[in-house]
Amino acid sequence: MNALLEALRVVVGPAHLLTGDADMAPYCRDWRGRYQGQALCVARPGSTGEVAEVVRLCAAAGVPMVPQGGNTGLCGGGVPRGGEVLISLGRLNRVRAVDEDSITVEAGCTLTQVQEAARAAGRFFPLSLAAEGSATIGGNLSTNAGGVQVLRYGNARDLTLGLEVVLPDGRCWNGLRRLRKDNTGYDLKHWFIGAEGSLGLITAAVLKLYPPLRATATAWVAVADPARAVALLSRLRQHLGDRISAFELIGHSALEMVLRHIPGSRAPLDKAHPWYVLVELTDTLVADLTAPLTSVLADASLAGEVKDGAIAASEIQARDFWRLRENISEAQRIEGISIKHDVAVPIARIAEFIARADQALVSEFPGARIVCFGHVGDGNLHYNPSRPAVQDNDAFIAQTPRVNRIVHDLVHGLGGSISAEHGLGQLKRDEILRYKSGLEMELMRSLKQALDPCCLMNPGKVL
Repeated sequence: MNALLEALRVVVGPAHLLTGDADMAPYCRDWRGRYQGQALCVARPGSTGEVAEVVRLCAAAGVPMVPQGGNTGLCGGGVPRGGEVLISLGRLNRVRAVDEDSITVEAGCTLTQVQEAARAAGRFFPLSLAAEGSATIGGNLSTNAGGVQVLRYGNARDLTLGLEVVLPDGRCWNGLRRLRKDNTGYDLKHWFIGAEGSLGLITAAVLKLYPPLRATATAWVAVADPARAVALLSRLRQHLGDRISAFELIGHSALEMVLRHIPGSRAPLDKAHPWYVLVELTDTLVADLTAPLTSVLADASLAGEVKDGAIAASEIQARDFWRLRENISEAQRIEGISIKHDVAVPIARIAEFIARADQALVSEFPGARIVCFGHVGDGNLHYNPSRPAVQDNDAFIAQTPRVNRIVHDLVHGLGGSISAEHGLGQLKRDEILRYKSGLEMELMRSLKQALDPCCLMNPGKVL
């Protein structure tokens, strides 16, 4: 190991090979504090060439590797389990090229950095999520991040034209193509998107850009229940089409937690309601969307789908609405540990899932508190039960396998997925065996064997 460490030090430079426990600690613990591991070292390469050489040296020594971006994941996918070389990509943070249709960036660029580079070029990059100031493009692609605008623009996979990837043996595949159409065999980039670094290490990507937005309208709307939220979504789609870029469902318990823990937070409406929807319209052509949004919401109110609402009168007010939504995870972290579920079900069955899951959990675990929110426009819910009192919650968290069984079996029975956008990581690596067919697992293992036969790339994650 000393020989490997010395070789890695030569490649990345002494300042960028961390071996002390204190120096490595921030990389070896996830931001929620759920996963803690130990690494042999943390290597911080500054170029694709350095990444390739680090991987080649580790492969030759038979030492496993863990790629890491911004370390904002929720399933332990970027945390070492013990003895791996952790490869942090934070120094690969250059924007290589921008044109009218695409932007080429390195994997260590934060999502905010990509958004700002696109904006400076007069274009728009739509991927947006709460951790965008620290989450990196490499991590976004490795987990096929979704975020709040999937409804209109799709997941990270849909926004990707090409990739540059260092394979588990140190070879580099340059697939940085800017083509919208390329039908010359297997689309190799999709092997690595959503693979959580288990098949190779993404070092750069070509991402789609769009015309800048000319108009935005944002509203915070109160609804009686999830069924009426889904009905409102249908109404908005019927009258406003693909101008709907975001449609977020927020339970009152989630809002209440944000108001309690996040300074400066203020409820948008005078009265409390059981459920809320945060809806945003965008357009690249028309100058005003407030009038059509107001009209549709008025009709929805007459139909009983909307109980109250507020349309943002300024960009500042719209940002305030979004801060309430984006700070839910942080407020939950402050409140304490919860059993997190990142699930997807068909949109038409969202209300059924919430009703049945609530009933089953409260029946089995009286006093359980459900924090439910998510991207209803694409069927993705974050469904997080806990108990308010710390002493009660510890006992409840110990029942995680039973809680997961109730929630995940119901999701599966409704034709859904137990991981919509967070990935499997360590958290759901074993759980997925209950829901994927034997053939699916065989195909996944075959691909892993073909690319990483020694299982050195992010071992113990996904598979």
